[in-house]
Amino acid sequence: MAAQPPKLLEVRDLHVRFAGPRRRLGVARTCVRAVDGVSFDVCRGRTLGLVGESGCGKTTVGRAILRLVAVAGGRVSFEGADVLALRGAGLRRFRRSAQLVFQDPLGSLNPRMTAGAIVGEGLRIHRLARGRRRDERVVELLERVGLAADDRNRYPHEFSGGQCQRIGIARALALEPCFLVCDEPVSALDVSVQAQILGLLSDLQCDSELGYLFVAHDLAVVRRFVQELAVMYRGRIVESGPAEEVYARPLHPYTRCLLAAVPRLRPEPRRRPPPGPAVGPEPPGGCVFQPRCPEATPECLHRQPVLLHHPPGTPGHLVACHHAGARPLPGDGPPVPAESGADRPRG
Repeated sequence: MAAQPPKLLEVRDLHVRFAGPRRRLGVARTCVRAVDGVSFDVCRGRTLGLVGESGCGKTTVGRAILRLVAVAGGRVSFEGADVLALRGAGLRRFRRSAQLVFQDPLGSLNPRMTAGAIVGEGLRIHRLARGRRRDERVVELLERVGLAADDRNRYPHEFSGGQCQRIGIARALALEPCFLVCDEPVSALDVSVQAQILGLLSDLQCDSELGYLFVAHDLAVVRRFVQELAVMYRGRIVESGPAEEVYARPLHPYTRCLLAAVPRLRPEPRRRPPPGPAVGPEPPGGCVFQPRCPEATPECLHRQPVLLHHPPGTPGHLVACHHAGARPLPGDGPPVPAESGADRPRG
């Protein structure tokens, strides 16, 4: 049995709160629970996929880990150090080790700076290289992500979306980090360009043993890229485990709903997501998914499920559901593997 890679990042019971809009005098200000007790690990050289619909708190988790938003509670440990307690030089060292690849390729780049200045900015701020040595390092980084040396003199508006994302990745790699938060790095790109960026990230991981937290809302995109998968809904992780296990045997109704939404190349009826009304900004009592869940029972209305191993006593696959795997959703069929003939176009 292969040894488990060393843990790079440990997140335990992470909470993030945002103040809601101000109310009239005498009424308390509301509080939005953006992240509500999230826990997971990221190992060196491995990728954890954090998936869920828009607004579930995925991006906030990544930004909280990097100390870009305030954390209301919990613990974040990076290579044994308490990230939330870091100050001064310690926080500066952490900034070098953990970087962020933004979702919007063009919007994340300063339009007044050339590609070379953008990539070399971190080297200048952290005083890692200067003058000719910095220029050489910038060219090396641009070539590493598939761009030409002459591209360092061009501005962001002169690049395509995929090229802008490559510049963002080069900027993140400039400080030689060992951990990257990839915040939906391919959601704004064409399908062919998505494959190129995912291939680039995979090659970089093999070369440098980078650990990735890969945030996405499209399960089809991350299927062949991540080793571990965590599914978020309304600020909580409702299912997690080895990616192939979660794809082959989804236990939470919400996970099956996300998988049912993946387009498939086959004529027979596809699995349908469960019907249900949209809920307001505050989660209901009990299970947060129960207003939309066709399997909801009185127990779901009053008691919040916790993440438990399933089957009990076997490590790996965790699910927060009172009726995990009890019955399929209406219209569900057996999961179709990505490489099966049912998914291939017929000639």
